[in-house]
Amino acid sequence: MSKATRTDPRPSAPHGADSHDLIRVLGARENNLKDVSIEIPKRRLTVFTGVSGSGKSSLVFNTIAAESQRLINETYSSFVQGFMPTLARPEVDVLEGLTTAIIVDQQRMGADPRSTVGTATDANAMLRILFSRLGKPHIGPPSAYAFNVPSVSASGAITVERGAKKAVKATFNRTGGMCPRCEGRGAVSDIDLTQLYDDSKSLNEGAITIPGYGSDGWNMRLYKESGFVDPDKPIRKYTKRELHDFLHHEPTRMKIAGINMTYEGLVPRIQKSMLSKDKEAMQPHIRAFVDRAVTFAACPECEGTRLSEGARSSKIKRISIADACAMQISDLAEWVRGLDEPSVAPLLAALQQTLDSFVEIGLGYLALDRPAGTLSGGEAQRVKMIRHLGSSLTDVTYVFDEPTAGLHPHDIQRMNDLLLRLRDKGNTVLVVEHKPETIVIADHVVDLGPGAGTGGGSVCFEGTVEELRKGGTVTGRHFDDRAKVKETPRERTGTLQIRGASANNLRDVDVDIPLGVLAVVTGVAGSGKSSLVHGSIPAEEGVVSVDQAPIRGSRRSNPATYTGLLDPIRKAFAKANDVKPALFSANSEGACPTCNGAGVIYTDLAMMAGVATTCEDCEGKRFDASVLDYHLGGRDISEVLAMSVDEAVEFFGAGEAHTPAAQRILARLADVGLGYLTLGQPLTTLSGGERQRLKLATHMADKGGVYVLDEPTTGLHLADVEQLLGLLDRLVDSGKSVIVVEHHQAVMAHADWIIDLGPGAGHDGGRLVFEGTPADLVAARSTLTGEHLAAYVGA
Repeated sequence: MSKATRTDPRPSAPHGADSHDLIRVLGARENNLKDVSIEIPKRRLTVFTGVSGSGKSSLVFNTIAAESQRLINETYSSFVQGFMPTLARPEVDVLEGLTTAIIVDQQRMGADPRSTVGTATDANAMLRILFSRLGKPHIGPPSAYAFNVPSVSASGAITVERGAKKAVKATFNRTGGMCPRCEGRGAVSDIDLTQLYDDSKSLNEGAITIPGYGSDGWNMRLYKESGFVDPDKPIRKYTKRELHDFLHHEPTRMKIAGINMTYEGLVPRIQKSMLSKDKEAMQPHIRAFVDRAVTFAACPECEGTRLSEGARSSKIKRISIADACAMQISDLAEWVRGLDEPSVAPLLAALQQTLDSFVEIGLGYLALDRPAGTLSGGEAQRVKMIRHLGSSLTDVTYVFDEPTAGLHPHDIQRMNDLLLRLRDKGNTVLVVEHKPETIVIADHVVDLGPGAGTGGGSVCFEGTVEELRKGGTVTGRHFDDRAKVKETPRERTGTLQIRGASANNLRDVDVDIPLGVLAVVTGVAGSGKSSLVHGSIPAEEGVVSVDQAPIRGSRRSNPATYTGLLDPIRKAFAKANDVKPALFSANSEGACPTCNGAGVIYTDLAMMAGVATTCEDCEGKRFDASVLDYHLGGRDISEVLAMSVDEAVEFFGAGEAHTPAAQRILARLADVGLGYLTLGQPLTTLSGGERQRLKLATHMADKGGVYVLDEPTTGLHLADVEQLLGLLDRLVDSGKSVIVVEHHQAVMAHADWIIDLGPGAGHDGGRLVFEGTPADLVAARSTLTGEHLAAYVGA
């Protein structure tokens, strides 16, 4: 046989390109990492574990993913880079073998009212194309079904040389699906005018009662000097014309005090400046004003669907796009499966795949019109995952932050399958996780520790799951821990009666929640747990509700300011140095003038994610250099704020810095398992579980009799769950009633009473399927929770 026709494969040396199968990290020192050097296998699933604060996020997010992002930014042209901030290189000696990193975290999705589950994925776009092709009557292109595209028409002249004719009159139309009344928001706001002004006063007498409209401010000058109204006349004596100009005048450019300004009525001005913003991000006094002055109701014209009448009139098999978006996704998937139209077959297949991914990931109970801002951190992370499941990209690094947060044990298996699918497409999957059910599927495990904060930052173990079990690390020792079912539950001291609960998907639920005990409400994600606990337990005096919602406060807020700890610290510094306490506040007189006490300089990149760079003048310490000359117990204020809670307990416990008021607050923070948090860490960087435990620490001093907690084990290491159970026991033994929404089997086993909702999610849930002791639930095994709890305790 000639060489040219030879067909048998000849053994050859491995190709050089196949040798790059490791991500090498040498000398990582970001945050609390202590010169960490590891090798992570590519195209494998690696789980990073360790106690809270051991350095997992510092290694995975702040070192590996951050450097990947920085290197990608450097591939842009110099012109584009000129508009982007310079990202700081992570503290690391060598990083080799990086690939493009895609971070899928638990940050809540945008709170814009027009952002929904459908718009956050491709599902809405595909539905719009489907209706533009098959909808009867046909009303226009896909944009005619979009609630964020308005309908506009305009006429004008375009110049076309056509013989002697030069100008041709033309009319332009663009058909959008936005409801004209609510502008695609689905809700309209009604303003109570009596909260905007006191009609018995004139403008000069301070008639406007809106925050920021003081007598000498620019807002007030705009109205006083506009010439539209008489500033000395009481508002109740205005003519119809004057009242219209004062409240509803359209925007008009004019000169006031020599400055070009835009005058418009008070109502549209308030709508633009306050009502179009996310309420949670407002300052407390402005939020209080909005709560007082504005009522929100479903738009009467579109009935909350956000769509125009035309978009709602076009239907496929008697279903409009508004009906489709309001359906539970699992039902919508079935409806799409029933459509047989060869002309759009590829589109139907892609839409079907996306909707099936929702069901597969355990989110089949959502609807596409659900506002994205109302999703929990775990739900938001899983919605983001859906965009990547159908992606054509391979050989990228996916970074997940506790993907099992908020998942029932029944749903964790599905999540595991999805992580493995991403890996099997040829991707590197890095997961920060505490749950043994997910750690067990890892190809490679990296355990950080041994402790938290300064006690962590080292790699304690690298290897397989079996080797981890035999290893002597904290994670290895606790890996097979199993809580026992309580043999003698506490006796209830009273009952909280709930009758006919019907919030969201609840089906007229009647339940008696016992008081004076540890009661756990459980069920699969979407079964109605939060609706029952947060929607039906009256927020009376004595009920302390502690959830994982973002803490109200700016990125200047930190554990010290949030808990009130900073007050006694500032007073102690002021007394020791005989100066004003305000000097020791980074939000007041002691602030660094360059960054105004933020420690970082924020660059807003408009449509891209903003970036923070450390202030070069104060090096992130937030204080003016002169303030750092004052000491207490040999430390300056920035060094105290850099301490962990555990360090601060010792520092303020004795010696010159002894401060009993600070000690009491610090003891509560250590009690809830936050001993590793630094006092000055921005609240915006805390995880959902950390935020909740911080709120719990501040509420522990309250007089509340009933504590309602929402998944307090989120973000807790196996070893820390024990400490949390001890804290819950202490609360109950001190006479409190504790109601916990939880999926963690250790908490279920430790409960005195279990309320199980289900049997499924969405409209398949919302029913009471079990109430009784954990021992009875294990014995009956009548529900999904019962089966998983029985398997957990080895019954």
